[in-house]
Amino acid sequence: MRLAILTGGGDVPGLNSCIKAVVMRAAGNGWDVVGFRRGWGGPLHYNPDDDGPQDRWLQPLTPDIVRTIDRTGGTFLHTSRTHPGKVKAEDMPEFLVGSKNAVPNGDMFALAKADMFDCTPHVLAVVDALKIDALIAIGGDDTLSYAAHLHDQGLKVVAIPKTMDNDVYGTDYCIGFSTAITRSVDAITALRTPTGSHERIAVIELFGRNSGQTSLISGYLADADRTLISEVPVNMDRLADLVMADRNANPSHYAVVVLSEGATIEGGDIIEGGQADAYGHLKLGGVGQHMGDILTQKTGVATINQELAYLMRAGPPDSLDRMVATIFANLAMQHLENNQSGVMMALRDGNYTTVPANTCIQGEKRVDVNELYDPLAYRPSVRYALNKPMFLY
Repeated sequence: MRLAILTGGGDVPGLNSCIKAVVMRAAGNGWDVVGFRRGWGGPLHYNPDDDGPQDRWLQPLTPDIVRTIDRTGGTFLHTSRTHPGKVKAEDMPEFLVGSKNAVPNGDMFALAKADMFDCTPHVLAVVDALKIDALIAIGGDDTLSYAAHLHDQGLKVVAIPKTMDNDVYGTDYCIGFSTAITRSVDAITALRTPTGSHERIAVIELFGRNSGQTSLISGYLADADRTLISEVPVNMDRLADLVMADRNANPSHYAVVVLSEGATIEGGDIIEGGQADAYGHLKLGGVGQHMGDILTQKTGVATINQELAYLMRAGPPDSLDRMVATIFANLAMQHLENNQSGVMMALRDGNYTTVPANTCIQGEKRVDVNELYDPLAYRPSVRYALNKPMFLY
């Protein structure tokens, strides 16, 4: 058996633990493992007809190579947001220009005039040329949706969910979430020092595109005064009144507001910009500064605006993410040893299990506002915990 493994999308702590566990178990079986580097960019840019070194896109993986990688965060294989099914003309590898394995998307107009291409035939050709029997894809719903597509094309695929937002549909938990929460709670707690010293309002922006779970749990555990999530637009007049009441009630005369980067103001749009990635996502960020400025205008109190951003997923994983990453890897290997594929690893009701690989595109995972949030008070409201997942959503 020869396996390939890749990591796509944003990096999170725990990816290296997962890669190492796969390689160590494969070695015990006498299987070879190669890593595609830079996510789906690896198979997209690998040229089967090039006899020269292509170590930018392909990495042999052995126990000696991965021996210490689990001690650090990020991904040893690097990552990207490449989508081989939607490659812009300007991003096309030179050797694929004019190739029959780069199929124009949309109308079947002349290849030279096409601006988007489906390079899935090339990816499958690369897999065949490298004699890869199965692929393990580690990523969020974007990365895993393309993995499910490859499975539909006949490739043996198993998927492992990771995202610090914990928003992959079909699993209660994704690699990276616990570490992100731990980093966030620590930072929110630490920021009380300057906020209280200057009697200000802290506005702390966390990653979380469409799901507010990262902010919900971080704000809940750090006991923030108000927590703004992506699912509930904010009335700034009401928020200003609430925050001033919080500040006045605090003996140290300060207040703390935590919010998702995907939070919006009533009647306003999400704040995003830059160039869309291969999955159509623009870069989020800036809503914390914007809301902080409005709060200052409405209250007359200066704000401390802090984007935690990449600090939430920087550094080594915590113990929970190490454990889940390692068990997901071993569960994936167990399925391949039993000649089973087309599945995504999952945690459900506290148990390790699997779901069909395309489950990630069958729905959306969002905060249950009715059960877990007070949309008028802008704070978590966890009154009933019986039979709820360990990490609420």
